Amino acid sequence: MIDIPDLQAQLDSRNIQIDKVGVKGIQYPIIVDDRINGSQHTIAKLDMFVNLHHSKRGTHMSRFIEVLNRYHQDNLVSNLASMLLELKTTLKANAAYINLSFPYFIKRFAPISKIASMMDYQCDFSASYDQSFQLWIGVKVPVTTLCPCSKEISSFGAHNQRSLVMIKVRYRDFVWLEELIEIAENAASCPIYPLLKRRDEKYVTEKAYSNPKFVEDIVREITQVLEQDNRILEFFVESDNFESIHNHNAYAVVYRKT
Repeated sequence: MIDIPDLQAQLDSRNIQIDKVGVKGIQYPIIVDDRINGSQHTIAKLDMFVNLHHSKRGTHMSRFIEVLNRYHQDNLVSNLASMLLELKTTLKANAAYINLSFPYFIKRFAPISKIASMMDYQCDFSASYDQSFQLWIGVKVPVTTLCPCSKEISSFGAHNQRSLVMIKVRYRDFVWLEELIEIAENAASCPIYPLLKRRDEKYVTEKAYSNPKFVEDIVREITQVLEQDNRILEFFVESDNFESIHNHNAYAVVYRKT
């Protein structure tokens, strides 16, 4: 066999440790837990990293994909700890990391007509394995918000907009993605639906008008719910309102460690 040099294995004399090195933007099929159907197949964008000792010139990029491929047929999310531990061993690293972002689909029913259609939510998992395994799960939930001030000062009408609520949690006992989505939607003026007939549109318009929310209201109400959940260890809540009467957004964020 031809002796091919391994440049990544060379020593490096600059004495600089690299915190994260690896591969980004991998498109990959995954299986995630689905509260209604048991499991759901989707396509994720993955980033995978390890730390690199100051004495090593480089890591072996192909080995990230080799390890990932060994988990192709499994529920990857349920095996993240095992996979990260294998990454650490394979690449002789002290810490390993993975980020996954993916669309997650839930069947939604229009509020009055009850017509069913599929709604997509952007979700993400971020896991690390240093001395121990740590996992964050997150959802980005589009909702409708209606401005309380606009309603209060106007003779008729009020400005409303689509908003994006982000909830990210670290937990001790399992939390469904659907639970986080429901918490976000319940804190908004009104949920968003993929399909509405006229009688549904009337309903959501009036519901939002009767339930005005500031961006501050949304993050505070979600915080109250999460603080009362004994499963939650720590969390981030963000609300980003795409203001319909301004060329800027309204934004609020809360972080808590329970």
